[in-house]
Amino acid sequence: MRYDAAQIEVLEGREAVRKRPGMYVGSVTERGLHHMVFEVVGRAVNEVLAAGAGSVDVTLTPDGGVRVVDDGPGVAFEADTGRDSGGPGLEALLTSLHTGSEPSGRHKADVAPFGAGLLVPNALSSRLTAKVRYEEVCWSQEYARGVALAPPAAVGPATGTGTTIAFWPDAEIFETTWCSFAVLAERFRQVAFLNPGLGISLTDERPAGGIRAERFQFPDGVRDFVAALDAEAGAVLHPDVIGFEREDPRMAGTMDVALLWGRSRDERVRSFANSRATAEGGTHVDGFRDGLAAAITAYARRLGLLTAADPDPVADRIGEGLTAIVSVKLDRPEFLGATRGLLGGPEVRSCVAEAVREHLDGWFEEHPKRAAEIVDRIVRGTHQD
Repeated sequence: MRYDAAQIEVLEGREAVRKRPGMYVGSVTERGLHHMVFEVVGRAVNEVLAAGAGSVDVTLTPDGGVRVVDDGPGVAFEADTGRDSGGPGLEALLTSLHTGSEPSGRHKADVAPFGAGLLVPNALSSRLTAKVRYEEVCWSQEYARGVALAPPAAVGPATGTGTTIAFWPDAEIFETTWCSFAVLAERFRQVAFLNPGLGISLTDERPAGGIRAERFQFPDGVRDFVAALDAEAGAVLHPDVIGFEREDPRMAGTMDVALLWGRSRDERVRSFANSRATAEGGTHVDGFRDGLAAAITAYARRLGLLTAADPDPVADRIGEGLTAIVSVKLDRPEFLGATRGLLGGPEVRSCVAEAVREHLDGWFEEHPKRAAEIVDRIVRGTHQD
């Protein structure tokens, strides 16, 4: 069989997404549905974060649709050079493929795993409608499998600003069009913890027994996250959640760290980069552990619990009963591997280590009784059940 350039088929944009959906959403199972939701919610979250604060409301409708409403500044359908961003209009976002090859900067949350943009849920939905409340006018446009049925049109006056995108996943593409409330709720809760001031609600109108709804908003951010993890583990919640935020230009970003030593024997350390979970850890976690070890060792030696001849406490002893969140937001995050589960960057490690040690040193000095209990437990291996 002869094979030459005539046999090569070039697929772009909408056709490429519909031909190979797994390349853009991971699979055509429930997991792929969730990715589509995260793409749309991610755009809404970043609109709200850019405005300083606000809310995103997600609704699972009885007819299998997903509706995402935000109260952000609104994105005109046409490119709006008058706005500070000067970015593409909503119509371009819905019809142009973004590869997601570059992670977002510190001011954006990476909600979706891949970040391919709005074209993906548009192309993989049997129907999608977009409405924008912008400059006191409501504009609307409808699509079918990624193709616009008509140009954007003004449909009436509008109060406030924001965007509403509703979509119905295509049953010809997906094995199921039923999203999991639990999976979506867990990710939205996570994003809300990592971005104080952001509110996210999830409403499920599908159950025959009645509407189910949850709202996530956490003014204390990762401190609330640590307290929640500790409570979920069945531990007696201790009031001493240690937390701090710091910006460091050397790593071109910020860090947000919270921790506590509870009564459990287990270690629960979770890490994030630009609101993306880093399941494999990375330099921010390494720096966190470096800082903990340095602060605990120095304080133990000051108390006389360790002599010059004694070895430093081992890592597993330090981690016993530890619950912690290590979140960094970087302008140029360096991930090791295509899945972005492992964060690189040596400057991140040194900056986080320095900050953790300095903050923990200060906290120990301000809370000497509790500090002595923690350090004695780590050094001597004592444990209060």
